[in-house]
Amino acid sequence: MTHQRVPLLAGLVVLLAAACTATGHDGASPAPTPTVAAASPSAATEAPEATPTPPVPTEAASTAGSWHVTWGWAVPGGPVRVAHRVRVPVTPPPGEPLPVLVAVDVGDHPAEGFSRITFAFRGPTPSYEVAYVPQVVTEGRGAPVALPGTAYLSVRFDPAQAHDARGGGTADLPPAAIRFPTLRGWAVAGDFEGHLRFGLGLRPPEGGRLPVRLGEGDRPDGTHVVSVDVRRS
Repeated sequence: MTHQRVPLLAGLVVLLAAACTATGHDGASPAPTPTVAAASPSAATEAPEATPTPPVPTEAASTAGSWHVTWGWAVPGGPVRVAHRVRVPVTPPPGEPLPVLVAVDVGDHPAEGFSRITFAFRGPTPSYEVAYVPQVVTEGRGAPVALPGTAYLSVRFDPAQAHDARGGGTADLPPAAIRFPTLRGWAVAGDFEGHLRFGLGLRPPEGGRLPVRLGEGDRPDGTHVVSVDVRRS
């Protein structure tokens, strides 16, 4: 009898010890151990670099995105004016109180049937006026401006300027011979008291007048562009 009871007591002790280990000393079940998912090799690998987008040519950029027509194809019978409200302070603060011209660019579009000249401004878009004139004259003095061609367009911006606070030019403005089929050249015709004027020399067929189109838009660099399109024939 003695040899049979000793193994039974030993077995009871083992079972009680196992129960204590499984439930803890306070009888509650142990909290499960949190599982952390291993990151997959593909997730840890850096994504390949994106292929850089080639830069858009300056003249082409003026027609992208926000570009819109402000005056459709027609022959101006008189001055065509597109107005923008630009507040000019009575006492200008330091800096540039007016829209400032920063670039003039030209481009030919044979497939679309027109040639284009664009005027890019820093700051707000100024009002502008385009008209056929017998001769382009300078702003303020009224001196004639030499232009190639047989017909002439006056392009006038206000308020606007092409110089900084020290009087230095803000854009490269030498007279330019273009030699497109009908748009033959351009020249600055004055930067005077908030008025900025240009002349365009045209060569329409048979000495007539060509239809023109006006538009404007924004470039990625934040400048505002006014474009004048001239029919190629």
